[in-house]
Amino acid sequence: MKSFILTTLVFVLMFSCNNSKNKTYSAFDKQKEGSEHPGKKLMETNCYVCHSPTASEEDRIGPPMIAIKKHYITDNTSKRDFVAAIQTWIKNPNEEDAKMYGAVKRFGVMPKTPYPEETIAQIADYMFENDIAQPEWFEDHYNKERGMHKGKGMGNGMGKRQVQTNFQDLPYAERGLKYALTTKAVLGKNLMGTIQKKGTLEALAFCNAQAYPLTDSMAVVHNAKIKRVSDKPRNINNQANTEELQHIKTFKQVIANKEEPKPIVKETNNKVKVYYPITTNAMCLQCHGTPNKTINKATLEKLTSLYPKDKAIGYNINEVRGIWSITFDK
Repeated sequence: MKSFILTTLVFVLMFSCNNSKNKTYSAFDKQKEGSEHPGKKLMETNCYVCHSPTASEEDRIGPPMIAIKKHYITDNTSKRDFVAAIQTWIKNPNEEDAKMYGAVKRFGVMPKTPYPEETIAQIADYMFENDIAQPEWFEDHYNKERGMHKGKGMGNGMGKRQVQTNFQDLPYAERGLKYALTTKAVLGKNLMGTIQKKGTLEALAFCNAQAYPLTDSMAVVHNAKIKRVSDKPRNINNQANTEELQHIKTFKQVIANKEEPKPIVKETNNKVKVYYPITTNAMCLQCHGTPNKTINKATLEKLTSLYPKDKAIGYNINEVRGIWSITFDK
């Protein structure tokens, strides 16, 4: 059974940034009255890597969120029922209980990802109450699937077109997170496409040859320095420095406490640094889990060949494997 990463999403509340020197703080204060629904940011952060509304119909690696909403909500579905159904699925995704048979057939069952219940509840609450951004191709796809004529009503959960955001206008925490997540989406799309079409061994070769060039290309797009660093690097060039190691330690404690991680922002005279964790799910364990258990013999041999000093193994689900380290000008 093929799998696709559901990654993932943590909310980013808007906050005011000052220019004090060498100030370190954690973004996202409590939601204030009249501010954006936290479930929207949670969905964008945790889910859009695989369920992006901007992915093309051919290149997507999972169904868009609007499709999930439509398959789970009918005229008789209450919000409580919807939230409970999403909670149940995320806790135990399996083929027998799947409501989206076409998606399972094409992409496989999503890997188990232990998000906090509150995170799932807020995402589901937002999905139920609000219009969701939809891909440009979705309306025709949905109408064709339902045997409807183009232009008729979409029913419960009418979507809206995705609006491009000028990231430079965002608060620093959200801006840095956008840089990390868009890079993650590019890497994830290419990695998952390789896994689905060619298997894990070819995906390893892809990571070895293409992960750095793709990351560098996104750094050029965003005019930022984008790194993935770890306390247990696979490639020695990804070794975290002293400051980054401290942030990894902080995020490990947050995840261990089953809390939502929040971007850490540090400002200096002219630069902004944003840090955010990289966590593992079931799919990651094929290459980062336990040798001869979740990492099979062939994969282990390939890893040893490509990375003789590999330290990035021995992980379980929902552990911090490293962090995104993003640097950009103020």
